[in-house]
Amino acid sequence: MKLKSSSVWLLLFTTVFIVICISFTINRETEVQVSTDPKIANLKLPAGFHADHLYGPSENGEGSWVSMTFDDKGRIIASDQYGGLFRMKVPAIGDTVTKIKVEALKIASDTGISMGYAHGLLYAFNSLYVVINNHVGPKATFKKGSGLYRLQDTNGDDQFDKVTFLKALDGDGEHGPHSVVLSPDKKSLYVIAGNFTKVPKMDSYRNIPDGNIDNLFPLIKDPNGHDNTVTAHGGWLAHVDSTGTKWEMIASGFRNPFDLAFNDQGEMFAYDSDMEWDFGTPWYRPTRICHVTSGAEFGWRVGTDKWSPNYPDNLPAVINVGQGSPTNLVSGANARFPKKYRKALFAFDWSFGIIYAIHNEPDGASYKTTGEEFISGSPLPLTDGVVGPDGALYFLTGGRRLESDLYRVYYGDNSGNNEKLAVPELTEALKARRKLEEFHGAPKAGGVDFAWPYLKDKDRFVRYAARIAVETQPLAQWENKVLSEKDPITLIQSTIALARRGNPAVKAQLTKSLTSINFTQLTESQQLDLLRAFELVFTRMGEPDAATKKLVGTYLNPQYPAKSNYLNRELSKLLVYVDAPNAVEKTMALLAIAKDNTDTQQKTISESADLILRNPQYGMDIAAMLARIPPLQQTWYANVLTQAKNGWTPELQEKYFQWFYKAFGYKGGVSFVGFINTARKTALANVSKDKLEYFNKISGDSIVLNSRAGIKVGTVMAVGPGRDWKLKNATEVVDSATGTRNFERGKSMFAASMCISCHQIKGEGGISGPDLTQLGSRFSTKDMLEAIINPSKTISDQFGSTVFYLRQGGSVLGRLIKQDNTKYYISQNPFAPDFVRELNKKDVLRTRVSEISPMLPGMINRLNSDELKDLIAYLKTGGNQDSPIYK
Repeated sequence: MKLKSSSVWLLLFTTVFIVICISFTINRETEVQVSTDPKIANLKLPAGFHADHLYGPSENGEGSWVSMTFDDKGRIIASDQYGGLFRMKVPAIGDTVTKIKVEALKIASDTGISMGYAHGLLYAFNSLYVVINNHVGPKATFKKGSGLYRLQDTNGDDQFDKVTFLKALDGDGEHGPHSVVLSPDKKSLYVIAGNFTKVPKMDSYRNIPDGNIDNLFPLIKDPNGHDNTVTAHGGWLAHVDSTGTKWEMIASGFRNPFDLAFNDQGEMFAYDSDMEWDFGTPWYRPTRICHVTSGAEFGWRVGTDKWSPNYPDNLPAVINVGQGSPTNLVSGANARFPKKYRKALFAFDWSFGIIYAIHNEPDGASYKTTGEEFISGSPLPLTDGVVGPDGALYFLTGGRRLESDLYRVYYGDNSGNNEKLAVPELTEALKARRKLEEFHGAPKAGGVDFAWPYLKDKDRFVRYAARIAVETQPLAQWENKVLSEKDPITLIQSTIALARRGNPAVKAQLTKSLTSINFTQLTESQQLDLLRAFELVFTRMGEPDAATKKLVGTYLNPQYPAKSNYLNRELSKLLVYVDAPNAVEKTMALLAIAKDNTDTQQKTISESADLILRNPQYGMDIAAMLARIPPLQQTWYANVLTQAKNGWTPELQEKYFQWFYKAFGYKGGVSFVGFINTARKTALANVSKDKLEYFNKISGDSIVLNSRAGIKVGTVMAVGPGRDWKLKNATEVVDSATGTRNFERGKSMFAASMCISCHQIKGEGGISGPDLTQLGSRFSTKDMLEAIINPSKTISDQFGSTVFYLRQGGSVLGRLIKQDNTKYYISQNPFAPDFVRELNKKDVLRTRVSEISPMLPGMINRLNSDELKDLIAYLKTGGNQDSPIYK
């Protein structure tokens, strides 16, 4: 049948209209929320999610909020980091009429700030639990010290009139006591604290942080003095009853975890911080999500002696996140979100303004974990968050007296996704681990017999739980079992237990047993466990005698070098320690050729290059480091060799100390040069007096100060002192310049401020930014300074960045260099423009031009007034030394 012409056109029009509608719907589902509120427009949200900016505490003189909870009436209670508590009722989603009223809580009829300075808040058991983080000095206006407090309303007037001080916590500041969280069964509490918080006396211990470093790697404490007080045990986590009277130690060895959360199986996780000053060193550990099981240890130690995630006596992260500053971890279980996000944990990073969604899939006694960027913004200094009674996610920004805001995020119209989700069935390995954990904390009949077979279990978390169970039982019940054990895997694990809890008198017997194991028949992970067992026998039971050292050296020497970096690290450390023949020669050979790992153990959710433009302060440090990345494996060998007193030839010593000279040219965190220089000085103590001056010179003594500031070798440094230059005062200073300017200093400041990394003047410099030779003929002094101080105000379309929104969530930021039919090619590091990242177009949902300049602000903040004047003069003249300004 033929259609009439009008019918054909009608059908065609209808088809096109439907296609347009479908396309419009698809686009609407994938677009990021657009808002006239700049605080909302700044947020990157997943498709289908919406955000409300509810309140600005700073705008209302109420400080910078860092913690929050909902009470039993659905009201938010929040705390200023350096102030009091506030309570508010937030309007329902969609209510644009109701105004938020905020009440400053006055506790127990006190005057002034009666309760606050809280890093942790929890409403439970008809009480408000408060973790105060505060040092009470002579001039302190707030007189309550760090600890856990309980607030109650005893007369029903809706005010807290009773304050109970449950426990003092010795620590304060950003690494002090942090959060208090309700247990999954809602019958008890958990408290978590950072690595500047001493472990208080507990009633029982599943983990015993006994202060041992347990590392033969040469200890260099942080050159800038970080964590030289509490040291060995690191951050910790405790289980507490509702009255606050019974405390049980659960885990330690964190760096600085702010918060913890539970997944749908009731398993606990914490988001631990990194030590950003350690960037570029082999002992650096990125921020990470830890599965916190009973008796867990995570290996934080001071300086160089942080434990490897491979060590069997600590547990690894389930996933590395990357650089950042963790502040919160919250479960999405009660959120009215799609199933994927209801089963997720949300991890907050303060530094780079990212909320990560962490997805766990059961895997043996632990989990396979993935992560994605869920919400982000710049700036978005995230502090705390909680899922409200309405199923929306509420979160705060602020901290360090920064501008503070309260946001709400919800999916769709917030009416669905409230069905109860099925809990995944427990794996057999997880069931076994939980049974083993019943023997933690205190001796229990049958513990040794039950746990012993699990010491050789294929699952690492089960083996760990079994060893803790054995260590908890009386030594007399299991010491002889270790000494008579024949199974190599059980022997290794039980030796670790006995080294930690046994009598040093059995040291020689343990060493002999370990050397009877056929090394080549073990897997790599079992070999690493064996090497760790040797190390623990030596660190816990004392230095071996000459005969034992020779025995161990003879046993391990044929295995060195091995095929993996991880094995070579441990073998080099042990063989140098026991003064094995050829240990120096072999290690020097590796030092010359070692390449760093690129395996999954090194992967992070956020690549470092992705973070550069998200935070000017930290981003500039990351960019500089990525432009000159130190060789991690070589740094390890160099530090090991500081302990070698024998085995050197003049040629080896020459090459060794020349390595240090080269190392000063790399860029790491602020402690990198200090670590390298301390290792260098330690090594110099082993050379003869007649060679000391020579080796001191060739190892870079003359360049240490320049390298310490992160400037390439040979570059003149800024003298300073610097300042936080603003446009008004910088313009006034430069305009007040009189007399002649210093050409050489101006040129040096062009390099010292790192302008030369991206810009050229007279053909000298980088190419990732505009050529500045003709800058002075087009721009005024004020224009130049504004472009330097506020680079994002005006961005050249030739050098701007692009945001690439990924189909699987998250985004990538960088400068688009080129594209072809299948890929985008982007540059993310202004200091290393030659490093180009490729993005498959099929993985990119859409793009938009970024409002953030690739040029980082604050680059002149290390300059003093005269140095700034000379820099601007150099820019004005386009590097012309013959300009009248220099005459």
